Amino acid sequence: MERFMLKIAVLVSGGGTNLQAIIDKIEDGTIENAKIEVVISNKKDAYALERAKNHNIAGVCISPKEFQTREEFNVALLEALEEYQVDLVVLAGYLVIVPENVIERFRNRIINIHPSLIPSFCGDGFYGLHVHEAVLARGNKVTGATVHFVDEGTDTGPIILQKAVNVEEGDTPEVLQRRVMEEAEWNILPEAIHLIANDKIQVVDNLVRRK
Repeated sequence: MERFMLKIAVLVSGGGTNLQAIIDKIEDGTIENAKIEVVISNKKDAYALERAKNHNIAGVCISPKEFQTREEFNVALLEALEEYQVDLVVLAGYLVIVPENVIERFRNRIINIHPSLIPSFCGDGFYGLHVHEAVLARGNKVTGATVHFVDEGTDTGPIILQKAVNVEEGDTPEVLQRRVMEEAEWNILPEAIHLIANDKIQVVDNLVRRK
């Protein structure tokens, strides 16, 4: 009997290093029973679209700027996800607020990687280098990354996985960002996808439980 193959859409705004981590882990067999159907970016020059092309994955640009209203963009994004019949939406450095129509349609089927240990340094304004600047300004000795399901709030959905990363003396935001990506993000995002693809977790009372 053929096993269920989880179809993924990866949404990304920039270079796509987390996308590359997912591609690599699918290709080497670390992520089982999953494939990327489409990469969607809000920026047509995002290098993530090149990464998709290099691995024969469909790449699409859907930008809010191309639509007269946000509502039209919301509809177009949902239509694209449904056209590719995706089961899971992965936000990998996607700097557009996910529309409510998409969240409703993919309840507990959208995951995001955030570069801190939620609930620290998350919520409105905490993205990209801003997170690492805030960690250093506060004098934290430990930071990390979190994979969580996406709901209507900002970084408020059920937590799937977290990994801690040490803050080192003399770190700059850029150096710390790189360490968090290498030691945490590129490992726990693929791991979360593998867990979902193989039906290893469920959401109960807004908490993630292992099956």
